[in-house]
Amino acid sequence: MTNEQRLAKLGLTLPPPFKDEANRVRALRSGNHIYMSGHGPLGPGNVPYVTGKLGRELTTEQGAEAARIAGLCCLSTLRTYLGHLDGITRVVRVVGFINCAPGYNTPSNVLHGFSDLMIDVFGDAGRHTRSAIGVAELYADIPIEVEALFEVAP
Repeated sequence: MTNEQRLAKLGLTLPPPFKDEANRVRALRSGNHIYMSGHGPLGPGNVPYVTGKLGRELTTEQGAEAARIAGLCCLSTLRTYLGHLDGITRVVRVVGFINCAPGYNTPSNVLHGFSDLMIDVFGDAGRHTRSAIGVAELYADIPIEVEALFEVAP
């Protein structure tokens, strides 16, 4: 089964892709890798789908859902960049920045939402190395921002 077929079988719809800005791009290919800029649970016009800090306004489960939405946004950028997701051969590295209230010390549990989505879509090739880092603030009070590195077919 291809990555696109797996995505369709899961019944997942990708949000509209972000537009690149003058001084940065959302995805950049170098050799067999695509480096992704930070993606959060943001819709058109950079309007957040969800906001809040983990451990204050949001539970771990709500944060994991926000991480999943950020993953869908990331996949939307990848599909726009490549034309399809079938060229992705591996998710290599993920770094998640989690907007945490003081005392919230399990940001890795929030990042599971992103990681689980990658495995759902890419199968075993979705397993990746990762780091989850709790931070004091993120753009527009989004709960998570994720950077990722993908391997693509030559």
